[in-house]
Order: sequence, then C-alpha cells, then structure tokens
Amino acid sequence: MPLSRLIPLVIGLSIILGLAIWLIDAILRLYAQVAWTSAFLGNILILMILGLLALLIYAFFYYFNLSTRPKLSKQAQQRRIKLPEQKTATATTNLQAIRRQVQQIQDQVAKQALLQKSQAIEANLQRGRLHLVVFGTSSAGKTCLVNALLGNPSGSVAPTMGTTQIGETYSLVLPGLNRQVLITDTPGILEAGIVGTERDQQARQLATEADLLLFVVDNDLRQSEYEPLQALAAIGKRSLLIFNKKDLYTEEDVATVLTILRRRVHSYLSAEDVLAIAACPQDIQIQPGLRVKPEPDIDPLVKRLLTVLRAEAEDLMADNVLLQSQRLGETARQLIDQQRHREAIQIIDRYQWVGAGVIAVTPLPVLDMLATAAVNAQMVVEIGRVYGCELDGERGKELALSLAKTFVSLGIVKGAVDLLAGVLQFQVTTYLLGKLIQGIAAAYLTRIAGKSFIQYFRQDQDWGDGGITEVVQQQFQLSRKDQFIQAFVKEAIAKVVQPFHETWNLTAAPPPEEAPAPLPNLSPIPQMPLELIPQDNLFPEGPYADWEAPPKYWDEW
Repeated sequence: MPLSRLIPLVIGLSIILGLAIWLIDAILRLYAQVAWTSAFLGNILILMILGLLALLIYAFFYYFNLSTRPKLSKQAQQRRIKLPEQKTATATTNLQAIRRQVQQIQDQVAKQALLQKSQAIEANLQRGRLHLVVFGTSSAGKTCLVNALLGNPSGSVAPTMGTTQIGETYSLVLPGLNRQVLITDTPGILEAGIVGTERDQQARQLATEADLLLFVVDNDLRQSEYEPLQALAAIGKRSLLIFNKKDLYTEEDVATVLTILRRRVHSYLSAEDVLAIAACPQDIQIQPGLRVKPEPDIDPLVKRLLTVLRAEAEDLMADNVLLQSQRLGETARQLIDQQRHREAIQIIDRYQWVGAGVIAVTPLPVLDMLATAAVNAQMVVEIGRVYGCELDGERGKELALSLAKTFVSLGIVKGAVDLLAGVLQFQVTTYLLGKLIQGIAAAYLTRIAGKSFIQYFRQDQDWGDGGITEVVQQQFQLSRKDQFIQAFVKEAIAKVVQPFHETWNLTAAPPPEEAPAPLPNLSPIPQMPLELIPQDNLFPEGPYADWEAPPKYWDEW
C-alpha cells in the first residue's frame, strides 16, 4: 500500500482505538447507573451504543475507499454500461437490414456469400469471443510473436519472405483473463507477384475483422507500412504497434526507435500502445562452441494486452461487430447499385435507338423534338422504377423537358451534332448523313440524358451541389472520349444506318424526288400545316405552349 494511504489509515485507527477505550469506560459507568434502576434498559442502551459505534467505523472505511477510488462522472458510468449494449443493438439492427437488402440481389453466388457473412458476424456476437490478429510485413516476426504468446511453436519460422501463406488461428490463454481469446497469424503484406498480392488482400481482410490488431514492425515505419496502419485506424480499428527484434539494437537505439514510432502515430495511438519486444531473440554465445537460446522477451506486450482486454473487451467486441455489419451493409449496397446500374443502362440502350428511329422517319423537325421528349420522359419513368422511385408520366415529362432546356442552354445539342457529323462523314454517304445525323445525335443525347438521370436517382432524386448543369456537363465530357465515340458510331451504323438503308433500298445515287412509302409495320406519321408548328418546341412558353401532338402519334411510339 502506498505511504500516502498508509499514514492516514494508521492515524484514523489510532483515533478510533482511543475513542473506543474512552467510550468503553463511559459506557460501563452509564450502564451501571441505568442497570441500578432497570437491567433491561441497561442492555438496550448498550446495544444502541455498540450499533452506533459500528456504524461510525463502517462509514469511515466506506468514505475512505470512495475518496481514494478513481472517480467517474455520471455520464461516463452510464456510457461504460450502456455503450456496448447500444453498439450491439445497432449491429443487430444492421444485420437485419442487410438480410432485407440481400433479397434484392439477383446474383445468387453474391447473395449467398453475404448471407453467410451476416450469419458469421451474428454468431461471433453471440459467442462473445475476443479475436486478435497479428498483422505486418513479411518476416517482421509475426509467427515468432504468436509462438511466444502460445508458449509453443505453432507455426514455422524462417528468414525468407512468405513463410505464413494462409491465415492460421489459435486459441490463446492469458493469465487472469476469464474469456476465450483467438489469435490469427496472417500472411505478410507487401509481397511481390500475383501470389503475394493475393496474400496481401487476405491479410488486410483478416485485419479488418479483428477485435484488436497487433501490428508488428522490426524498425521504423516505412511509408508502405504506415499507410495500411493509418487506413485501419481510420475505420476505427483498435491497434497495438509492436516493435519486434529489439535484441538486435542497443538500449539507446530501442528508445530512439520507440520515440520515432510514437511520434508518427500519435494522432491515433497512445504512447502506451507502442512497445518493444523480442519474440525470438538471437542465440547468445557464452563461450566458443556454446550458444544459449534466450527466452522471448514479451512481458511488455502481455501486460499491455491484459490491461487493454480487461478494460476494453466489451467495447472492442461491440465496436468490431458494429464495424463489420456496417462494412457488410456497404458491400450489399454496392452490389445493388451495380445491379441497378446495369438495368438502367439496358433501358438507356433501348430508348436511345427508339429515339433514333423516331427521328429517322419523322419528316418535320418539330415532331422530331416532341417525339424525343416523349421517349426521354418514358425512359425517366423506367429508370426511376429501377431505383425504387415511382414517377408518373407528368413528372417524367417535366424532368425530360428540364434536361432538354439544359442541353440547349449549354450548347450540347449543337455540340453533339457537330461531333457526330465529323465522325460520320467518313463512314456514311452524303445523302444518308443528311438524313440520319439528327437521329444518331438524338440517340447520343438520349444516352447523356439517361446517364444524368442515373446519377440523379442514385442521389435520392437530387442533382447535387452543382445542380443539373454540372451533372450534364460531366456526362457530356465523359461521352466525348474518342473510345466511346468510335464504339457508339459503330453501334449506330449497325442499329440505325444499315436498317434504314435496307428499308428504303437506298443506293449511292440520289433518291427520287417523290416521297418514299411508309416504313413497314409503322402507322403513318400525322402531318400538320407548317403554320401550326411551334418553333420553340423545347420550351412550352411561346404562343404554342398549349399545342400537343395528336394522341395517335404518341400511342404509336
């Protein structure tokens, strides 16, 4: 017991002893006087005095221990009790939400993998086992450390890289810790080659699943080591940084390395969590021909492990389960997002060529634009349905017109026509170029519109901070890349130009002046007097704002 506590205790006991002697004499005299009158009252008086004295002694020791005990605020006490329970409850809720999400995944292999992972996380939560993971570069001494903690050689040790090829898990018994502890020896990170990359990925995955991470180095942190340690700390992974092989350094050098390590990681690790050990010390030569193998020097690590696990075991497990459930939920969301993106692209592919066909066979420019708006409006409704947003036709038309206005205001319509005309003039005859350039440009603009709406629905029907203008500009710039343009034009020739050529039986000679017959299986396009055709067809704000195309036309398309 510290001297600062022993002296007050001795003084207190002396005072109590002196008072007890004085009280005994006083009580005896008082008892003699009361018992002279009534023996029963004398006994009652003695019992009351003794009870009061015992109460005073108890109060003294109680408040003495209370005053010397580290004090926790009320909030800290509540947090200490309730925080793990709250995290566990949140993790359980996340796992239930993940199972509902997984039902939307069409890939059966990915679906089963996510279900199995969620079941494994829930099983670990119920078992309440602590999981330690030893992580670090190849041959930094990870397997030596595991062997030293286990007290027996469980893994092979060699000076070459890649000794541990798969994650190996053992049961660890720590003195004074009444809890099951598992420890996993991982493959080394940063190994070369395809096999080394696979081991690196496996090691990093195991590290993210640890309740407590033991990051092993044999010198100062290199940049390639610092980055994964920082990344794991960034996701909330509790770690100990272990400087191994200290037997190869002098005491001054060990202190220097520890100082450097603590300075590098001070933002996310305390100084106590950075320590030095010698898991597998080098043999010491006692005399010529006689070498002795020293015992592993891992006491600093064992003491720190016991301190951390006794104080933080519940929090560590709760944090890890919550983290794993959140990461699993993010994986499920990514798979669903990729699935939705594929479905949305299929919708865009279908409608862009429908729009191109409309433009190719429509003789009046105003009907071109009205038909394209109708096609885009229906495309918006279907893309929204893929992302779980039910839109009616009016809302789809409103979104399509707002995007069309943005195209015109940014000059994207003219830019698309010029861009495609420059590419098509070398691949299509002059007559076909004049006849089909608007159709192919409409398909191109429909694709940009569809990709823009994908981003809109992915962000919960929000265009983002930059608004619709920034989204459209971004998609237009992506669609201008040479590789995309060449692939798009090649597909346009196959889906629009060649069918159009075959249908109209066009040759290199100019076609006759009379109008060609209607396309097979298509209803005649209604004609309108030119004076009734609105010129501001994209913006229903002019004198023809109330004009609508004949219903039969829309029904056909």
